[in-house]
Amino acid sequence: RPPEDEEEVAEVGWQEKLFSQFEVDLYLKESACQTPLDWQYHEEIQKLEKAGGRKNCRIFTYTDHDRFTNLEELCQKVTDSDHEVPSYLVERMVNVRRRRQDRRPVEASSLKSKIITWEPSEEFIKNNHVINTPVQTMYIMGDLGPYGKLGHREYENVLCTIKVDGNGVITVKPDFTGTKGPYRIELEGEKREVWEYTIENASAQVQPEEEEREQRVFRDLYRRHKDYLSGLVGTDFEMPLPGTLRLFVNGEIVSAQGYEYDNLYVHFFLELPNQWSSSPFQQLSGVTQTCATKTVGWDNVAYFCYPFTVDVFYTQEDEDSLPQWPVLYFEVLSLDFWQRYRVEGYGSLVLPASPGVHMLTIPTWRPVNLGTVAEMRRFFIGGSPELEDLTYVRIPSTFKGKRLSRFGFRTETTGSVTFRLCCLQQSKAFLENSALRQRMQSVLDRLGGFSQQSSVYNVLEAFQRARRRMQEARESLPQDLINTSASTV
Repeated sequence: RPPEDEEEVAEVGWQEKLFSQFEVDLYLKESACQTPLDWQYHEEIQKLEKAGGRKNCRIFTYTDHDRFTNLEELCQKVTDSDHEVPSYLVERMVNVRRRRQDRRPVEASSLKSKIITWEPSEEFIKNNHVINTPVQTMYIMGDLGPYGKLGHREYENVLCTIKVDGNGVITVKPDFTGTKGPYRIELEGEKREVWEYTIENASAQVQPEEEEREQRVFRDLYRRHKDYLSGLVGTDFEMPLPGTLRLFVNGEIVSAQGYEYDNLYVHFFLELPNQWSSSPFQQLSGVTQTCATKTVGWDNVAYFCYPFTVDVFYTQEDEDSLPQWPVLYFEVLSLDFWQRYRVEGYGSLVLPASPGVHMLTIPTWRPVNLGTVAEMRRFFIGGSPELEDLTYVRIPSTFKGKRLSRFGFRTETTGSVTFRLCCLQQSKAFLENSALRQRMQSVLDRLGGFSQQSSVYNVLEAFQRARRRMQEARESLPQDLINTSASTV
């Protein structure tokens, strides 16, 4: 440092050019000027020299059009490897700053018709994998060379980077100093000089009239953007009729684990009880792809990640009856090299009664025949005992009696299937929930708290069974014993 403290203050505007000593020496030579920008800088520096030289000493700037801005962003490393090779994505993200000034505005009608590209090409995927918001950049630099030896590129340091993207977001890095202490730059070398600098927002305060005018512009912009989004989405939302409930499920068969054979696939269908219905175009069944298993811990897991959608309606007819919820039946099968398939397990899943995200792992079983011959047949030629009616997993849909006997039906526990279900419920009863909370007249009015209905239903069922058993026990006892017990009590 010189004997007196060296301090410099500079007020810099957006994209304001302050020349460094190196640029002054460079652009004064006509032989170094090649581009129109170089010749423009040559003329500006000549005017500065005639006016008495530049006012700044160590602080200078690189604007958006300077070579340094392109080279700085091109040379930035993504990793800490010394042998880093920029990937395709890194190169495209660097080129984001190449502003898309030749882009033409797209009409809303054409945008609406191309919201989803159903068959994207590989080039389309690559080009749309990057954020393509145009950005303008400006660097505020500091020449931290020895005293009296300014103009050497190796002593140039970035003090502050300012970026403004096409959405109007301003990024200042590092941030304004504020109440924090000054930033420090320690130079390498024998003296190891330490420089300190602060960054302050020197913009003039906006007048109340201008601020109000700006707020009006923002409100108008937001309103137009909202209208634009509403035009894309539309307003044709179906409201269910009074006394109906709409159940919408975005489901996913995540995985199957713990099965004997490889190359698994799942066949499933949804059974709708009475008073439930769906649109004619709604698919209530499906088959996943065949998936090979991988070893995870002690289990062999097949990851399907197979999505499906269910949109059904419940119409209430009797206010006193509790609605039965739809049931998802499924079977897991395996396919070997010779295209022989084997049943690996059956299972069922009652759709969740409460809205939200549910992760459910359902265990499965399969019917078996006793003896070695049946297992050898299953191993060598494939095939195994199957259910003719998949609803036999629970109560068959064709069963009309009072008691269902499965005596002699032999099964074996197999693996399990994991589901992820995102459930939504829509009903007019939800809108009037606060008014109906006091009277609770119908079952549909209580569907807002339907998560407790299954437990209430089970308690009522158990109470009815216990009451029936008590009546049967009383009828089977001798009459004199009952009278004696009553008199003793």
